[in-house]
Amino acid sequence: MVTFIAILFTGALFAGFIGSLTGLGGGVVIVPLLTIGFGVDIRYAIGTSLIGVIATSSGAASAYVKEGILNIRIGMFLEIATTLGAIAGAALALFAPTHTIAVIFGFVLLYSALVSLKPKVEDQNEDNQKEGKYVRIIGLLKAKGSYMTANGMKNYTLHHLTGGFMMMILAGILSGLLGIGSGAMKVIAMDSIMKIPFKVSTTTSNFMIGVTAAASAGIYLTRGYIDPVLSMPVMLGVLIGSLIGAKILIRSQTKKIRIVFAIVVTLLAFEMIYNGLVKNI
Repeated sequence: MVTFIAILFTGALFAGFIGSLTGLGGGVVIVPLLTIGFGVDIRYAIGTSLIGVIATSSGAASAYVKEGILNIRIGMFLEIATTLGAIAGAALALFAPTHTIAVIFGFVLLYSALVSLKPKVEDQNEDNQKEGKYVRIIGLLKAKGSYMTANGMKNYTLHHLTGGFMMMILAGILSGLLGIGSGAMKVIAMDSIMKIPFKVSTTTSNFMIGVTAAASAGIYLTRGYIDPVLSMPVMLGVLIGSLIGAKILIRSQTKKIRIVFAIVVTLLAFEMIYNGLVKNI
């Protein structure tokens, strides 16, 4: 038991570190670790992962708020969509076959890795005139911000509100279904669709994933899929790892973060797809 808890804590420490750097929330490491490494039922793994995601969000977001990178206003608005999706996803996960969930998990991660490697120009702060009537909503949200870079302050504006909001609903469904905090989809939505700089997307995702995970964790808790023996070392590990990752992200380069994101997610994606197809999960 001591060895099991030590390994689980170490894996959670790494999960929190990676989750904080990339905005994934750590679930992409916790779920494969428990299901493939220890043979834990995937629903218990998802429930444990959601607790870890909440801890990651609490640890990393506090550091990002202090540094002024995170955009709370945008995050709170988009949480409306992710919370609704998370409740629906958690309800669906209780009836879906476990091997099917594993395969879906793998393909979502693989897609996330491919999209993250797509070159992107960070300076996207011009107003989006194609939004039409949604420009007024963006103005009411005051969905503009700035953050410090090596070259000084960089300004940005939220774009494509409708597309981003719909993607956030999907992100919430995947969070409740897979227990990953849906950070990957959130980062993709904000980075690629809403044209928010990657560091702001990552930090805002870390802020949002806790609320999204909490919405679906309640359903897993009522069904008995959250085990304290699994949850406690995971929660402590990801909390410490997320604080370390947050400090590194503030001083790191976006390109390196994307590479780490892609490598980790790709390896886990193939592992989950294989085990799902052969019904090892």
